[in-house]
Amino acid sequence: MNYQQIIDWLLKGDVAIQYQTWRDLLGVEKVDLQDLISKVGWGQMFLSKRNPDGHWGLRFYQPKWISTHYTLLDLRNLNLPSNNEIVQETIELVLQNSKSADGGIRLGPSTSEHSDICVNGMFLNYASYFKTSEEKIHSIIDSILNEIMPDGGFNCVMERNGAKHSSFHTTISVLEGLTEFLKAGYTYRKAEILSVKKSAVEFILIHQLYLSDHTGHIINKDFLKLTYPCRWKYDILRALDYFQYAGVEWDNRMTSALDILRAKRNRDGTWQQPAAHAGQVHFLMEKTGEPGRWNTLRALRVLKYFERYQ
Repeated sequence: MNYQQIIDWLLKGDVAIQYQTWRDLLGVEKVDLQDLISKVGWGQMFLSKRNPDGHWGLRFYQPKWISTHYTLLDLRNLNLPSNNEIVQETIELVLQNSKSADGGIRLGPSTSEHSDICVNGMFLNYASYFKTSEEKIHSIIDSILNEIMPDGGFNCVMERNGAKHSSFHTTISVLEGLTEFLKAGYTYRKAEILSVKKSAVEFILIHQLYLSDHTGHIINKDFLKLTYPCRWKYDILRALDYFQYAGVEWDNRMTSALDILRAKRNRDGTWQQPAAHAGQVHFLMEKTGEPGRWNTLRALRVLKYFERYQ
């Protein structure tokens, strides 16, 4: 397929794919199309799975991937309208009942003292996107900024087992959350957030997105699998897509990851949908082993963004 044929194929997908294709690849903001995300297709299907108590699944974090937490993350990534009252109501419910002693979001009754920073980053992402009152998420910011590691990133097991090296999984989740907080126009501890974002991006870049800075070997082969939805897991496309969204400037240390992304392109110009991360799902958005609209859309907007630097 040529580029226009790929665009036409994307525009035959779910309304969320259509909306982001128009916005990110064609440069047209179609508000009327975005409004449909909550009414038809995947967005409506996710919303229909909400329980009478305001949650999805069994509780905030259980079970993966049909819990309240991961459903809210899915809805944010669909780009549901940010003023959706159903989602806002559930976020308020979580804030009222799931704060831990450190100001973050606890995963369950057994984690009342210390929250999980990876989850805090994801929560901050969708809470900011869905216009949660800034004051109500100040404690989330405090909790996150209290856990910056010496190498510039974050690790969700630092408090539990004394980890000394940052985690790519945690760092990308925190970066996404902090970026969304600032994009919402919030200003709490802004100077510190900007500094932390810079150091966390550098942590990823010093590893060229997937390589050990000591040996040059691949850190984790799963970093090269472009699985979507990403859930809490890191991969090079998630990092590159974050870079374009956050407006991170070109750095030569991105070259190898971009080359791998290009090499994974099918002959027809699409990208494949790999096997999903194991766990329960509300429904399948795309079939494993077939060209995936999510991956194709995300890869194309990454390449569009970085072509200006090359």
